[in-house]
Amino acid sequence: MKMFLRDILRNRAMLLMVLPGALWFFIFSYLPMAGTIISFKQYRYSKDGFFASIMDSKWVGLDNFKFLFSTSDAYIITRNTVLYNAAFIILGLILAVAMAIILVELKNRRLSKLFQTAMFMPYFLSWVIVGYFVFSFLSFDKGLMNKTLEWMGMERINWYSEPSKWPFILVLVNLWKGVGYSSVVYLAAIMGIDRSLYEAAMIDGAGKWKQITNITIPLLAPVISIMTLLAVGKIFYADFGLFYQVPRDSGLLYSMTNVIDTYVFRGLKVNGEIGMSTAAGLYQSFVGFLLVILSNYIVRRKNKDNALF
Repeated sequence: MKMFLRDILRNRAMLLMVLPGALWFFIFSYLPMAGTIISFKQYRYSKDGFFASIMDSKWVGLDNFKFLFSTSDAYIITRNTVLYNAAFIILGLILAVAMAIILVELKNRRLSKLFQTAMFMPYFLSWVIVGYFVFSFLSFDKGLMNKTLEWMGMERINWYSEPSKWPFILVLVNLWKGVGYSSVVYLAAIMGIDRSLYEAAMIDGAGKWKQITNITIPLLAPVISIMTLLAVGKIFYADFGLFYQVPRDSGLLYSMTNVIDTYVFRGLKVNGEIGMSTAAGLYQSFVGFLLVILSNYIVRRKNKDNALF
Protein backbone atom coordinates (compact mmCIF):
# COMPACT_ATOMS: atom_id res chain seq x y z
CA MET A 1 0.00 0.00 0.00
CA LYS A 2 2.85 2.37 0.85
CA MET A 3 4.48 1.60 -2.50
CA PHE A 4 1.17 2.29 -4.27
CA LEU A 5 0.73 5.68 -2.57
CA ARG A 6 4.38 6.51 -3.21
CA ASP A 7 3.92 5.77 -6.92
CA ILE A 8 0.85 8.02 -7.04
CA LEU A 9 2.73 10.90 -5.40
CA ARG A 10 5.70 10.41 -7.69
CA ASN A 11 3.51 10.44 -10.83
CA ARG A 12 0.93 12.99 -9.65
CA ALA A 13 1.65 15.41 -12.51
CA MET A 14 1.02 12.72 -15.16
CA LEU A 15 -2.07 11.45 -13.31
CA LEU A 16 -3.54 14.97 -13.17
CA MET A 17 -3.04 15.28 -16.93
CA VAL A 18 -4.84 11.97 -17.49
CA LEU A 19 -7.64 12.77 -15.03
CA PRO A 20 -9.95 14.77 -17.40
CA GLY A 21 -9.83 12.06 -20.07
CA ALA A 22 -10.34 9.29 -17.50
CA LEU A 23 -13.37 11.10 -16.03
CA TRP A 24 -14.81 11.63 -19.50
CA PHE A 25 -14.52 7.90 -20.27
CA PHE A 26 -15.96 6.92 -16.89
CA ILE A 27 -18.98 9.22 -17.17
CA PHE A 28 -19.83 8.83 -20.85
CA SER A 29 -18.51 5.33 -21.67
CA TYR A 30 -18.61 3.19 -18.51
CA LEU A 31 -21.57 4.52 -16.49
CA PRO A 32 -23.99 4.13 -19.45
CA MET A 33 -23.10 0.41 -19.60
CA ALA A 34 -25.49 -0.09 -16.67
CA GLY A 35 -28.27 0.78 -19.11
CA THR A 36 -27.77 -2.51 -20.95
CA ILE A 37 -30.12 -4.00 -18.34
CA ILE A 38 -32.96 -2.45 -20.40
CA SER A 39 -32.28 -5.00 -23.15
CA PHE A 40 -33.60 -7.71 -20.81
CA LYS A 41 -36.69 -5.75 -19.77
CA GLN A 42 -39.92 -4.58 -21.33
CA TYR A 43 -39.24 -0.90 -20.72
CA ARG A 44 -42.23 1.14 -19.68
CA TYR A 45 -42.19 4.81 -18.67
CA SER A 46 -42.82 5.63 -15.00
CA LYS A 47 -43.85 9.06 -13.72
CA ASP A 48 -41.30 8.62 -10.88
CA GLY A 49 -38.36 9.04 -13.24
CA PHE A 50 -35.93 7.15 -15.44
CA PHE A 51 -34.46 4.87 -12.75
CA ALA A 52 -37.93 4.00 -11.47
CA SER A 53 -38.91 3.15 -15.05
CA ILE A 54 -36.02 0.69 -15.27
CA MET A 55 -36.69 -0.90 -11.88
CA ASP A 56 -40.44 -1.22 -12.42
CA SER A 57 -40.20 -2.62 -15.96
CA LYS A 58 -40.93 -6.29 -16.38
CA TRP A 59 -38.12 -8.83 -16.99
CA VAL A 60 -38.52 -10.49 -20.40
CA GLY A 61 -35.24 -12.44 -20.68
CA LEU A 62 -34.02 -12.70 -24.27
CA ASP A 63 -37.32 -11.71 -25.90
CA ASN A 64 -35.92 -8.37 -27.09
CA PHE A 65 -33.06 -10.13 -28.89
CA LYS A 66 -35.57 -12.16 -30.87
CA PHE A 67 -36.59 -8.86 -32.51
CA LEU A 68 -33.48 -9.01 -34.69
CA PHE A 69 -33.85 -12.63 -35.74
CA SER A 70 -37.60 -13.23 -35.89
CA THR A 71 -38.10 -12.00 -39.46
CA SER A 72 -36.68 -12.80 -42.89
CA ASP A 73 -34.89 -9.42 -42.81
CA ALA A 74 -32.37 -10.71 -40.22
CA TYR A 75 -30.14 -12.30 -42.88
CA ILE A 76 -30.31 -9.23 -45.17
CA ILE A 77 -29.45 -6.65 -42.51
CA THR A 78 -26.62 -8.77 -41.07
CA ARG A 79 -25.21 -9.46 -44.57
CA ASN A 80 -25.42 -5.81 -45.60
CA THR A 81 -23.87 -4.54 -42.36
CA VAL A 82 -20.90 -6.92 -42.43
CA LEU A 83 -20.16 -6.79 -46.19
CA TYR A 84 -20.42 -3.00 -46.45
CA ASN A 85 -18.13 -2.53 -43.45
CA ALA A 86 -15.67 -5.09 -44.85
CA ALA A 87 -15.56 -3.12 -48.12
CA PHE A 88 -15.13 0.16 -46.21
CA ILE A 89 -12.26 -1.29 -44.14
CA ILE A 90 -10.35 -2.90 -47.05
CA LEU A 91 -10.83 -0.20 -49.70
CA GLY A 92 -10.58 2.62 -47.16
CA LEU A 93 -7.26 1.27 -45.89
CA ILE A 94 -5.77 0.87 -49.38
CA LEU A 95 -6.87 4.32 -50.56
CA ALA A 96 -5.90 6.12 -47.33
CA VAL A 97 -2.39 4.63 -47.36
CA ALA A 98 -2.02 5.35 -51.09
CA MET A 99 -3.19 8.95 -50.62
CA ALA A 100 -0.78 9.48 -47.72
CA ILE A 101 2.16 8.15 -49.74
CA ILE A 102 1.24 10.30 -52.78
CA LEU A 103 0.97 13.44 -50.64
CA VAL A 104 4.38 12.79 -49.07
CA GLU A 105 5.97 12.21 -52.48
CA LEU A 106 4.63 15.48 -53.92
CA LYS A 107 7.54 17.90 -54.16
CA ASN A 108 5.35 21.01 -54.25
CA ARG A 109 4.43 21.58 -50.58
CA ARG A 110 1.69 24.11 -51.39
CA LEU A 111 0.05 21.71 -53.83
CA SER A 112 0.31 18.94 -51.24
CA LYS A 113 -1.41 21.11 -48.59
CA LEU A 114 -4.11 22.08 -51.10
CA PHE A 115 -4.87 18.42 -51.95
CA GLN A 116 -4.80 17.48 -48.26
CA THR A 117 -7.30 20.21 -47.36
CA ALA A 118 -9.55 19.33 -50.31
CA MET A 119 -9.63 15.66 -49.29
CA PHE A 120 -10.21 16.55 -45.63
CA MET A 121 -13.22 18.85 -46.19
CA PRO A 122 -15.87 16.17 -47.05
CA TYR A 123 -15.38 14.62 -43.59
CA PHE A 124 -16.95 17.71 -41.97
CA LEU A 125 -20.08 17.63 -44.11
CA SER A 126 -23.15 16.10 -42.50
CA TRP A 127 -24.80 13.12 -44.16
CA VAL A 128 -27.89 15.26 -44.81
CA ILE A 129 -25.86 17.60 -47.01
CA VAL A 130 -24.06 14.67 -48.65
CA GLY A 131 -27.46 13.08 -49.32
CA TYR A 132 -28.56 16.18 -51.24
CA PHE A 133 -25.25 16.24 -53.14
CA VAL A 134 -25.82 12.64 -54.23
CA PHE A 135 -29.43 13.43 -55.14
CA SER A 136 -28.28 16.32 -57.33
CA PHE A 137 -26.11 13.82 -59.21
CA LEU A 138 -28.59 10.95 -59.41
CA SER A 139 -31.97 12.68 -59.75
CA PHE A 140 -33.98 11.12 -62.58
CA ASP A 141 -35.14 14.45 -64.09
CA LYS A 142 -32.33 16.91 -63.45
CA GLY A 143 -29.43 14.82 -62.14
CA LEU A 144 -25.96 15.39 -63.59
CA MET A 145 -25.48 11.66 -64.25
CA ASN A 146 -28.65 11.30 -66.30
CA LYS A 147 -27.88 14.52 -68.20
CA THR A 148 -24.46 13.07 -69.03
CA LEU A 149 -25.99 9.74 -70.10
CA GLU A 150 -28.43 11.60 -72.36
CA TRP A 151 -25.58 13.62 -73.86
CA MET A 152 -23.79 10.32 -74.62
CA GLY A 153 -26.93 8.98 -76.35
CA MET A 154 -27.86 6.57 -73.52
CA GLU A 155 -31.15 6.19 -71.66
CA ARG A 156 -31.76 7.73 -68.24
CA ILE A 157 -31.54 5.51 -65.15
CA ASN A 158 -33.89 5.77 -62.20
CA TRP A 159 -31.12 5.31 -59.65
CA TYR A 160 -33.46 5.39 -56.65
CA SER A 161 -35.34 2.31 -57.87
CA GLU A 162 -32.31 0.20 -58.93
CA PRO A 163 -31.03 -1.70 -55.82
CA SER A 164 -28.20 -3.45 -57.70
CA LYS A 165 -26.37 -0.15 -58.28
CA TRP A 166 -26.40 1.02 -54.65
CA PRO A 167 -23.57 -1.11 -53.24
CA PHE A 168 -21.20 0.74 -55.59
CA ILE A 169 -22.78 4.15 -54.87
CA LEU A 170 -22.67 3.74 -51.07
CA VAL A 171 -19.09 2.45 -51.06
CA LEU A 172 -18.01 5.30 -53.35
CA VAL A 173 -19.73 7.96 -51.23
CA ASN A 174 -18.29 6.56 -48.00
CA LEU A 175 -14.76 6.52 -49.42
CA TRP A 176 -15.12 10.07 -50.80
CA LYS A 177 -16.16 11.32 -47.36
CA GLY A 178 -13.76 9.38 -45.15
CA VAL A 179 -10.51 8.62 -46.99
CA GLY A 180 -9.06 12.12 -46.57
CA TYR A 181 -9.55 12.01 -42.80
CA SER A 182 -8.12 8.47 -42.52
CA SER A 183 -5.07 9.36 -44.59
CA VAL A 184 -3.99 11.98 -42.01
CA VAL A 185 -3.06 9.23 -39.53
CA TYR A 186 -0.89 7.44 -42.10
CA LEU A 187 0.55 10.75 -43.31
CA ALA A 188 1.71 11.56 -39.77
CA ALA A 189 3.23 8.08 -39.43
CA ILE A 190 5.12 8.44 -42.72
CA MET A 191 6.44 11.86 -41.73
CA GLY A 192 7.88 10.25 -38.59
CA ILE A 193 9.99 7.73 -40.55
CA ASP A 194 13.72 8.41 -40.39
CA ARG A 195 14.66 10.05 -43.73
CA SER A 196 18.17 8.57 -43.55
CA LEU A 197 16.60 5.19 -44.44
CA TYR A 198 15.42 6.60 -47.78
CA GLU A 199 18.79 8.26 -48.41
CA ALA A 200 20.59 4.96 -47.78
CA ALA A 201 18.14 3.19 -50.13
CA MET A 202 18.75 5.78 -52.88
CA ILE A 203 22.52 5.32 -52.52
CA ASP A 204 21.93 1.59 -53.02
CA GLY A 205 20.01 2.35 -56.23
CA ALA A 206 16.46 1.77 -54.96
CA GLY A 207 13.73 3.59 -56.90
CA LYS A 208 10.55 5.11 -55.46
CA TRP A 209 8.57 1.86 -55.75
CA LYS A 210 11.22 -0.15 -53.89
CA GLN A 211 11.47 2.57 -51.22
CA ILE A 212 7.68 2.40 -50.70
CA THR A 213 7.47 -1.40 -50.61
CA ASN A 214 10.64 -2.01 -48.58
CA ILE A 215 10.61 0.96 -46.18
CA THR A 216 7.31 2.85 -46.03
CA ILE A 217 4.83 -0.05 -46.02
CA PRO A 218 6.77 -2.25 -43.50
CA LEU A 219 7.19 0.68 -41.10
CA LEU A 220 3.50 1.57 -41.47
CA ALA A 221 2.45 -2.01 -40.64
CA PRO A 222 1.95 -1.41 -36.86
CA VAL A 223 -0.28 1.65 -37.50
CA ILE A 224 -2.22 -0.21 -40.23
CA SER A 225 -2.70 -3.16 -37.89
CA ILE A 226 -4.02 -1.02 -35.01
CA MET A 227 -6.34 1.03 -37.24
CA THR A 228 -7.70 -2.15 -38.83
CA LEU A 229 -8.30 -3.79 -35.45
CA LEU A 230 -10.21 -0.71 -34.26
CA ALA A 231 -12.28 -0.73 -37.47
CA VAL A 232 -13.04 -4.46 -37.11
CA GLY A 233 -14.47 -3.73 -33.67
CA LYS A 234 -17.15 -1.60 -35.34
CA ILE A 235 -17.88 -3.98 -38.21
CA PHE A 236 -21.38 -4.62 -36.83
CA TYR A 237 -22.09 -0.89 -36.65
CA ALA A 238 -23.35 0.89 -39.74
CA ASP A 239 -23.19 4.62 -40.31
CA PHE A 240 -26.86 5.52 -39.93
CA GLY A 241 -26.55 8.76 -41.93
CA LEU A 242 -24.96 6.99 -44.90
CA PHE A 243 -27.59 4.26 -45.13
CA TYR A 244 -30.60 6.43 -44.27
CA GLN A 245 -29.94 9.89 -45.72
CA VAL A 246 -28.07 9.05 -48.93
CA PRO A 247 -30.65 6.53 -50.34
CA ARG A 248 -33.37 8.93 -49.08
CA ASP A 249 -35.06 6.07 -47.20
CA SER A 250 -36.32 4.62 -50.48
CA GLY A 251 -38.29 1.42 -49.81
CA LEU A 252 -37.31 0.01 -53.23
CA LEU A 253 -33.67 -0.06 -52.12
CA TYR A 254 -34.10 -1.77 -48.74
CA SER A 255 -32.67 -5.08 -50.01
CA MET A 256 -29.30 -3.32 -50.54
CA THR A 257 -29.43 -0.38 -48.10
CA ASN A 258 -31.09 -1.84 -45.01
CA VAL A 259 -28.59 -2.45 -42.18
CA ILE A 260 -29.01 -3.23 -38.48
CA ASP A 261 -29.11 0.43 -37.42
CA THR A 262 -31.70 1.54 -39.99
CA TYR A 263 -33.77 -1.61 -39.36
CA VAL A 264 -33.90 -0.89 -35.63
CA PHE A 265 -34.73 2.78 -36.27
CA ARG A 266 -37.62 1.88 -38.56
CA GLY A 267 -38.75 -0.71 -36.01
CA LEU A 268 -38.71 1.96 -33.28
CA LYS A 269 -40.75 4.32 -35.45
CA VAL A 270 -43.44 1.65 -35.67
CA ASN A 271 -43.23 -0.09 -32.25
CA GLY A 272 -41.46 2.49 -30.04
CA GLU A 273 -39.71 -0.28 -28.05
CA ILE A 274 -36.60 1.03 -26.23
CA GLY A 275 -35.78 -2.48 -24.99
CA MET A 276 -35.44 -3.78 -28.54
CA SER A 277 -33.04 -0.99 -29.60
CA THR A 278 -30.93 -1.57 -26.48
CA ALA A 279 -30.79 -5.29 -27.29
CA ALA A 280 -29.58 -4.48 -30.81
CA GLY A 281 -26.90 -2.18 -29.39
CA LEU A 282 -25.73 -4.84 -26.93
CA TYR A 283 -25.67 -7.46 -29.71
CA GLN A 284 -23.55 -5.18 -31.91
CA SER A 285 -21.14 -4.35 -29.05
CA PHE A 286 -20.76 -7.98 -27.97
CA VAL A 287 -20.02 -9.26 -31.49
CA GLY A 288 -17.67 -6.33 -32.11
CA PHE A 289 -15.81 -7.13 -28.86
CA LEU A 290 -15.43 -10.78 -29.90
CA LEU A 291 -14.15 -9.76 -33.35
CA VAL A 292 -11.55 -7.43 -31.83
CA ILE A 293 -10.34 -10.19 -29.49
CA LEU A 294 -10.19 -12.71 -32.36
CA SER A 295 -8.46 -10.30 -34.78
CA ASN A 296 -5.97 -9.21 -32.12
CA TYR A 297 -5.22 -12.88 -31.33
CA ILE A 298 -4.53 -13.62 -35.03
CA VAL A 299 -2.30 -10.54 -35.39
CA ARG A 300 -0.50 -11.43 -32.16
CA ARG A 301 0.23 -14.92 -33.46
CA LYS A 302 1.74 -13.43 -36.64
CA ASN A 303 3.61 -10.50 -35.09
CA LYS A 304 3.36 -9.61 -31.40
CA ASP A 305 4.54 -6.01 -31.96
CA ASN A 306 1.64 -5.23 -34.32
CA ALA A 307 -1.07 -6.38 -31.88
CA LEU A 308 -3.31 -3.89 -30.10
CA PHE A 309 -2.78 -5.57 -26.70
